[in-house]
Formats: sequence, C-alpha cells, structure tokens
Amino acid sequence: MAKEELIEMRGRVEEILPDSRCRVKLDNGHELVAYTGGKMKKHRIRIIAGDDVTLEMSPYDLTKGRIMFRHLPERRSGPPGQRPPVRRR
Repeated sequence: MAKEELIEMRGRVEEILPDSRCRVKLDNGHELVAYTGGKMKKHRIRIIAGDDVTLEMSPYDLTKGRIMFRHLPERRSGPPGQRPPVRRR
C-alpha cells in the first residue's frame, strides 16, 4: 500500500472541540475526532455542528481524520441568480 492512499468518507459534525477539532459521525455510524485541513484554515472556512463534511483518514489510524471539504446545504429559494424580494417598512 502506498503512503498516499487515504480513505475518503462523508460524515456530519456532531460537536466542536477546542484547537480547530471536531467530533464527526460518519455515515456508517463510526465516530472520530477530525481537524480542519490546511486550505480550510488558510481561507478561514468555518465549520459548525450539523455541517456535512468530507474527510480523509489514514488506513493505519481510523480514530482520527482531516476535514477537507464542507458541503453547503441545499438552497430552497428561487432559481440561481435571483434575489429574494426586499421587504420595506
């Protein structure tokens, strides 16, 4: 097995921990502690409890992971590019 082969999984953030770490529950029910990846720290992408994320794990230690992507929730407003109406008083 090559050193670069990582396991990629999806999960949901259950709890935010100190030092930019999170407790994540994977789709298969496994729970682990993950930290934010370098680009996410660099661009200050915030992660809150309830976010769907993609993480990478080493096949050697399945209790730790690195969050690589935060999936945005589906927007239920009108078509893309259309702004909601402005309410004026």
